[in-house]
Amino acid sequence: MSAQTAGPLLEANNVTIRFGGLTAVSDFNLSIGPNELVGLIGPNGAGKTTLFNMLTGVYQPTEGTISIGGEKTAGRKPYEITRLGVARTFQNIRLFKDLSVLDNVKVGGHIHYVYSIGSAVLHTNRFQSAEAVADEQAMELLRIFNLDERAHYDAKNLPYGDQRRLEIARALSARPRLLLLDEPAAGLNTGETAELMKTIHEVKERFGLAILLIEHNMELVMGICERIIVLSYGKTIAQGTPEQIQNDPVVIEAYLGEAVAEK
Repeated sequence: MSAQTAGPLLEANNVTIRFGGLTAVSDFNLSIGPNELVGLIGPNGAGKTTLFNMLTGVYQPTEGTISIGGEKTAGRKPYEITRLGVARTFQNIRLFKDLSVLDNVKVGGHIHYVYSIGSAVLHTNRFQSAEAVADEQAMELLRIFNLDERAHYDAKNLPYGDQRRLEIARALSARPRLLLLDEPAAGLNTGETAELMKTIHEVKERFGLAILLIEHNMELVMGICERIIVLSYGKTIAQGTPEQIQNDPVVIEAYLGEAVAEK
């Protein structure tokens, strides 16, 4: 193991972000080790997606520090944080809908392609060799998600559940050490959610990833997460094992009671 990954993979220390007079996330702390699967839950507006945006460089914290593999992310662009080993999916699917399923996955891995713009324009041997490798790697990911037979479909023509899986495949093509999943079960039926739970487990073990998961589906969260953090109004109100969270009276009052009532 390299010195970069000997300690926690992700560290967020006293992270706060303000938009004008609104504090969206306050004094947030989190440490995730390699190959951990951690859930982040809380009511709508709790600050969960805002936190993901800080972890990926879309927003810069007003206060506090974030480190990936021991490297601070302050001042880095999102693509630079991707190079540190962070990839994400989105609450609302953001595929390139008029590109093929295969090309969507290849786009996610573009930071690893080694050829110049000139090589691409002239279709040199180096470009063609790199493209062949990219095709092979993308197809391997599509096989994992049972999407390989639809590799040349337009992404917009996939059923909703398959689009969700394609987005995860695209994120994995960036070869992350930390995968951030923002409500991956949103819009899925019970059978699709069960299949997603199995897929997340397989991805974690196959690729040796750490995963941070935002999700409102409590069956999924409690079924796969090793540890759970609960946000409410931008503040951490509890963290622990699924069993501890399910039995925490503060969490039940702030969130789980509401989640159960909605079922």
